[in-house]
Amino acid sequence: MTPKLVCRDVWKVFGAGAKEFLQETGGNAGLKELGARGLVGAVRGVNLDVRAGEIFVIMGLSGSGKSTLVRCLSRLVEPTAGEILFNGENLLEADDRRMIEIRRHQMGMVFQNFALLPHLTVLANVAFPLEVQGVDRATREERARKMIELVGLADKEHFFPRELSGGQQQRVGIARSLAVEPELWFLDEPFSALDPLIRREMQDEFMRLQSVLKKTIVFITHDFDEAIRLADRIAIMKDGAVVQIGSPEDIVLNPATAYVAEFTRNVPKAKVVKVASTMKPAKGKALNGASISQGSTIAEAAPLFDDKTERLRVVDAGGATVGVLERADVVALMMRG
Repeated sequence: MTPKLVCRDVWKVFGAGAKEFLQETGGNAGLKELGARGLVGAVRGVNLDVRAGEIFVIMGLSGSGKSTLVRCLSRLVEPTAGEILFNGENLLEADDRRMIEIRRHQMGMVFQNFALLPHLTVLANVAFPLEVQGVDRATREERARKMIELVGLADKEHFFPRELSGGQQQRVGIARSLAVEPELWFLDEPFSALDPLIRREMQDEFMRLQSVLKKTIVFITHDFDEAIRLADRIAIMKDGAVVQIGSPEDIVLNPATAYVAEFTRNVPKAKVVKVASTMKPAKGKALNGASISQGSTIAEAAPLFDDKTERLRVVDAGGATVGVLERADVVALMMRG
């Protein structure tokens, strides 16, 4: 399957003469070389692909370059070098008019700052990007109402932002970004300003929405727990460069660098290891009683083992048996942390 979004050797370097310096060094400038020229390498030689329908999480500590990278992907920040392909089209060759068209019709964006218009109702806020597109009032309000209902705010469409909680305001921001029915959805730390309980609720809501909408999503966070809960794949950044890309399970069990190992050191393996990775063949096993999805984590499976349960039947999305999960294997994994 052709990726929806591809980055090829993307750089964003701040400072005078940045593009010329990259050409001089053949795109191999290190942090020391950049610093010696008075340049800042916010994004350095990033290569990645985002597949259609997946949640691709980019994470790293503050200053790692993740937010700059996501702005480069939509050309809100102009990359210094590289290629960014969206549906095979190189965005760095698109003129301003074409980029405005792409952002208006094919991309959705949600940022940490809700950026709601305070003088507009929830309905008007959600319909606003459609108004910018020139969509007639009846059509845009009908679509806005559908999005408001989708995020669970059907009874709030005539409220103003000041009358909503933080979590409700963020739902409005999500509904507004979905109103244009984007192919590609960027979310830059959308829940980080919320308190922990509301943040967890919004993660649940986000996962519910994705199960319905199947969007291609680039999600930025510095919270590893959030990343492993939401991601199909994760890219970890350090000093502007991507140091590892993989599934949450790959990254926790097989860290590529000492930095990634330290980053993931305190993550319980049971929270990321999937049942499918731990199950055994079902042949010859007596499999009655409780079952668990192969896509579930060991942490989700563990509570199903009561005093009388030694194994669980593992099933696929259609309910067919694909393996067996043994109590002893679950205990062994959890004892390893």
